[in-house]
Amino acid sequence: MNRSELREQVFKLLFRVEFNSMEEMSEQEELFAVTEDTEISSADADYIRDKYEKIAEKLPEIDEAINKETTGWSTSRIAKVDLAIIRLALYEIKYDESVPTGVAINEAVELAKKFGQDGSASFVNGVLAKFAKDTE
Repeated sequence: MNRSELREQVFKLLFRVEFNSMEEMSEQEELFAVTEDTEISSADADYIRDKYEKIAEKLPEIDEAINKETTGWSTSRIAKVDLAIIRLALYEIKYDESVPTGVAINEAVELAKKFGQDGSASFVNGVLAKFAKDTE
């Protein structure tokens, strides 16, 4: 899988956080590689699981940053698809030095176009733009 495809799989796993407790997520990680339509190699599954776990560790900090920067929007009000995309991109912006900020934002916007509602791409772009200023 290429990096965009891997990122999409991480997003799909991260999205499950909204519907499962953190205790249940280890089981979800195991089910994910089995039930996904896309053929996932063991190396790719390991990468997806590893990146998801790194993001999950930082979720409280990521959510705090989102709540602080978004005026009138808290993580409880943001659409769940958009929230998972923002969390993934914000992790890449703040904690993953191998992903340039512009790439993280562009990939997030593409995910929002594919999985979000009308206006999701603009919303995600607007939220992430606030964090891009901090990294310049």
